[in-house]
Amino acid sequence: MSRRVVRQSKFRHVFGQAAKADQAYEDIRVSKVTWDSAFCAVNPKFLAIIVEAGGGGAFIVLPLAKTGRVDKNYPLVTGHTGPVLDIDWCPHNDNVIASASDDTTVMVWQIPDYTPVRNITEPVITLEGHSKRVGILSWHPTARNVLLSAGGDNVIIIWNVGTGEALLSLDDIHPDVIHSVCWNSNGSLLATTCKDKTLRIIDPRKSQVVAERFAAHEGMRPMRAVFTRLGHIFTTGFTRMSQRELGLWDPNNFEEPVALQEMDTSNGVLLPFYDPDSSIVYLCGKGDSSIRYFEITDEPPFVHYLNTFSSKEPQRGMGFMPKRGLDVSKCEIARFYKLHERKCEPIVMTVPRKSDLFQDDLYPDTPGPEPALEADEWLSGQDAEPVLISLKEGYVPPKHRELRITKRNILDARPPAGPRRSQSASDSPLSQQHTLETLQEEMKALRERVQAQEERITALENMLCELVEGTD
Repeated sequence: MSRRVVRQSKFRHVFGQAAKADQAYEDIRVSKVTWDSAFCAVNPKFLAIIVEAGGGGAFIVLPLAKTGRVDKNYPLVTGHTGPVLDIDWCPHNDNVIASASDDTTVMVWQIPDYTPVRNITEPVITLEGHSKRVGILSWHPTARNVLLSAGGDNVIIIWNVGTGEALLSLDDIHPDVIHSVCWNSNGSLLATTCKDKTLRIIDPRKSQVVAERFAAHEGMRPMRAVFTRLGHIFTTGFTRMSQRELGLWDPNNFEEPVALQEMDTSNGVLLPFYDPDSSIVYLCGKGDSSIRYFEITDEPPFVHYLNTFSSKEPQRGMGFMPKRGLDVSKCEIARFYKLHERKCEPIVMTVPRKSDLFQDDLYPDTPGPEPALEADEWLSGQDAEPVLISLKEGYVPPKHRELRITKRNILDARPPAGPRRSQSASDSPLSQQHTLETLQEEMKALRERVQAQEERITALENMLCELVEGTD
């Protein structure tokens, strides 16, 4: 009777390959700030990288197709007065990116499809509420315009970017610096790690800790946590002897880990990038020159080592492409953007297949760009799973959508101040009626003029996009 020794998995032979030299992005001065974030964010349209900048913080945004040497005068996104610590693309609008800075603010930017002529200095909105530097950003996975920020003041604020309001503030949960924050798949819970060595599961709308585990990893160095597809928590941290360690936890039973594995001795914090479609987690350590990847299943030992991609150069940061930005015709299941000191290099993870047909077992329906909820619906207690799309025909990004900010006028809620003055002859009902009609006609004319100008601007932007695409 034959005995199966090797575990069967379609991802057992996944291999990584660095892109050719002409597909890299050269001559980019990657930020040297000492902060454990990825320094890079990517979506199907743009690549954003935090860069060195004098007199404040900046990041560069490049169209994915703009490979090769980047001009030293290429326009940056500048507006922060301190170094930029984290950036994150909106999952529901590929032209919107948020940035967090040492200057205590969060800024949200609209990136045009064409290459701007000069630096982008005006954000769509600036979110002010933290008293110390802001180092963590994370968009809500299913609700429109909901953004989370975490700062050095040990506070998590959840914003409605559409109105500029703080929806929730979790300011009495973490006694020390927050190291990482992660939403679950429908955005109903948060997993956070903190300098006090405690892993917490938080219901943000109730401002309540649902479950917590002290010393999930016993070392003092920073810990990271992400939710898995099955609702477990995958963590990376350090042992008491400073060995790097990974763990898998069941939030319903935090007493014992589902799995706990020691890895190696190194100082770099392991950044986990989790793909829920394949249930593969990729571990990228800052200062490492390798990417290790593991498959998480419901069979012992639960976390299965697959392989390691190794290169010569250490990584300064890493960007992780959403599934809808991958090339399904080449069986690409992940793509990383590895930051070197002066360049960014794509790394492609591929499952070897002989067939040229669409591999539906590798590409289940994946979250698309449409939000499932509005911000107010989520805040009122509703939950919804992400709106899924099929990648069978390849992903086509939607047209440029503008982020609209609606500021509520606080004066609308106030009663008129003081007693009304006595009515003079000029304030007669007839005179007031005439003035009202004049104002209404003027407002109508202004609205028509603004609408005509907006249509003209849209037409010019489309012409510019066509010209740019024609020259590429």
